[in-house]
Formats: sequence, C-alpha cells, structure tokens
Amino acid sequence: MASTRCLLGIYNLKTLNSTNLKSLSSILKHSYSKCYHCKIILSKSLISSNHVQNFPAFPQNQVKKFHTAFTLHKKRDFYEVLGIPKNASSKDIKKAYYELAKKYHPDTNKNDPNAALKFQEVSEAYECLSDNAKRKQYDQWGTTSDQMGGMGGGGGGGGGSSSRAGFSGNEWQFRSSIDPEELFRKIFGDAGMKGGFGDFEDFSDGYGFGAAQEVTLKLTLSQAARGVNKEIVVNVVDTCPYCHGTRCSPGTKAVKCSYCNGTGMETISTGPFVMRSTCRYCQGTRMYIRYPCLECQGKGNTVQKKKVTVPVPAGVEDGQTVRMTLGKREVFITFRIEKSSYFRRDGCDIHTDATISLSQAVLGGTIRVQGIYEDQTIQISPGTSSHTRIKLSGKGMKKVSTMGYGDHYVHVKISIPTKLNEKQKALMQAYAELEDDTPGVIHGVTFKKDGE
Repeated sequence: MASTRCLLGIYNLKTLNSTNLKSLSSILKHSYSKCYHCKIILSKSLISSNHVQNFPAFPQNQVKKFHTAFTLHKKRDFYEVLGIPKNASSKDIKKAYYELAKKYHPDTNKNDPNAALKFQEVSEAYECLSDNAKRKQYDQWGTTSDQMGGMGGGGGGGGGSSSRAGFSGNEWQFRSSIDPEELFRKIFGDAGMKGGFGDFEDFSDGYGFGAAQEVTLKLTLSQAARGVNKEIVVNVVDTCPYCHGTRCSPGTKAVKCSYCNGTGMETISTGPFVMRSTCRYCQGTRMYIRYPCLECQGKGNTVQKKKVTVPVPAGVEDGQTVRMTLGKREVFITFRIEKSSYFRRDGCDIHTDATISLSQAVLGGTIRVQGIYEDQTIQISPGTSSHTRIKLSGKGMKKVSTMGYGDHYVHVKISIPTKLNEKQKALMQAYAELEDDTPGVIHGVTFKKDGE
C-alpha cells in the first residue's frame, strides 16, 4: 500500500510486525481525522513533517523532513490540457502547445494570476507527450518514470543521500522535471539567439504558413515576349513588426550574458582537458534575451504575407527559373507560359499559319499577319503552293541571354473554295479545259481524242 510504504520510509522501519503495524494504524487513523495532509497520503500523496513531529511515540531523529510545496495530487489529463485526442500525432501535439504557450505565457497575461499555472501545466503536458518513451509510459500508467523518480528512495538509512533527482541531504521533494520558461525558450528562443530561423521555420512550414521558397508565376505569351511587372501575394521573411527586429518583448531589452560574463565564450572542463567553446546561453552574442518577443519567438523576423511586384524580363521562356530577393530571403520564381492558340514558340523563334485564297496563290499578292510585337505585311509570290514557309528575320521573341531577336516563320495554307456559284464554276471549267498536264479526269470536263 502506498501510504504504508511512505510511512516505512519516514520512520526507517525495515519490516512490518504486529507492534509497529498497530502504531502505524493508530497514526493513520489519528492523522486521517485531524490532518489534511495525512488524509491525502491515503490518496498517494505526502505527509507533512510538521504533523509527524506531534506524535511522541517516535523519536525526532527517526523522522525525515518532507517538503510539501509540490503536492502529489491528481492532475488533469495531459491530452485534455492540450485539447487533443489520445491518438494525436507529434505534429498535432506541437501545434497545440505552440498555440496554448503563446496564449498563457506570463508576458502576455500579466494581469491574470492563473496564467503562470496554466503555462506550467501546458509545458508539463507537452514535455511528456512530445517524448515517445514518456508518452508510452503515461498512456500505460498515467505517469512517467521522471515524475515518480525518487518515490521509492524515501526508505533506507536514516542519513539519506544527495542527488540531482530531487534529494538534498535528508530532504526529499517531488517536482516537475522541467522549467516551463526554459522549455519555451528551447523550442522558440534558442534559434533566435543564433540569428537564424531554425526550428521556427520548420514549424511554420509544417503548418502551412512558412516562407515561400519557390513561386510559380503564370504568364501569357504576350507578357513573356514584352516583359511585365507582375504582382503576386507571397509569404516572405521580414523584420518583425512587433519588436522591430530587437528580438525582445516590447519594454524589455537584452542584457549582458551572466553565464559567460559578456565574453561570448565559456570554459568547459572534461577531466584533465580544458576547452573554450561558444557560450551555450547567448550563442556567442554576449547578450542574453530573457523575455523574447512572442510574435517572432525571439527571431527578429516573422513570416509575413505581402504583395510584391515581380519584374518579368522580356523573352522569358516556359519553365525558366530566376532568383529574386523578397524581404530578407531569396526566392526562386518559375515562369509558366500559357499556350497560345495562334503563336507556336520554338526558343526565340515564332511560328504562325497564314491562309490565302486560291487566286492569291496563283496570281500572288500581299497579306497582313499578326506579329509577336506588331502586325507584319507579307508579299505572296505568284504560284505560291500550300505549306510554303516565309521567314521574317528578327521578328521573333527577344533573346534573354544575348542581344537581338529570333525569327518569325509564316506557314502558308491555301483555302480551297467548297461552294461555287454558276459563274465561278463555269470559269473553273473553262480553265480546266485549257490545262494539258492534268493527271486523271476532271469532273464536268470532257476531252476529245485530239485533245479538244
């Protein structure tokens, strides 16, 4: 029984016999009726040494001193604290902690006396559930080995021992294994002291509001040929509007790092070896930020949605990628050019089709065609056949990497009339009768043996 085990540790009783069992029973009965703390001990809590000392049946040198500043009471379910289901993923756990830690951080709730307790509770829940081993223990037993560490160490010799796990001389204390402020700075503050983006960017990207690394920009062929200033809305990394890049909460400032005395370096002794290393607390900056900005998590920069203008160079090709500085980061912009129903592009060259009449093909003439930059007039030579290709030098797309322009190729197609009136039909028959190299037979035209 947990209460009996605790009392054995208090009174250094190695075994239970009929004599000391009666004493323990009377103590428990007496304490249960008169002492609030001893009442809790039956519910797996601690007993106060102040009340134990009131029992004259036990010498004072056999009583161990207990601290009851942190009472072992039944805590809220960690999943309930974070507002997540028990099958939540690591990503969901981190997201829930991120939102609640910002909500209950003491810096933003100075007028709420319960904010610090809620912040502690949220931090403790995250520390447990974010660790796979601790989470497995918690799911199975409702607690972790860290939380119960030292419980069985209350018994043994009267002198006790000292360790970092919670013992100090003859005093034993149950406490959480985390400092909520340290946990918060570890997740959101350390990378900011280094001047990088680190975990913050990884976290932001994971939840859909990270800075853009590549942007796809759609263009028409005309826009690609002429060049255009295109406006887009994109997430960029820029100076935090809340702390203006200071990385500190408004009203606070960075102080000289007390761990390295403002040198940025610390001395680490490992046996006979002594080495100098960058300070782990200020990351070599010599300044320590105790209260990092909650908006940027101490980074000095935030991911912001902004409307920016992208200058598109004339002659850009489909799939071409350029590098551009947006905010404080470089972003790769890939151009995607929509297909045109009229123009066909081949590098810097442009291909189009032009339809001419039968008369123009036979007799020649001129036509106007749409160019990539302006309309062009083309001379049709007499006897032009279908699929003739006419080259317009220097009338294609502008070359991006070099000077000059590509060529415009016009592919001629002859339009054959499908419906003729009587006069047109008579003229065509008359022309057919004059042909002497027609292969085969022409419908409606009869040739005599002498060729007439």
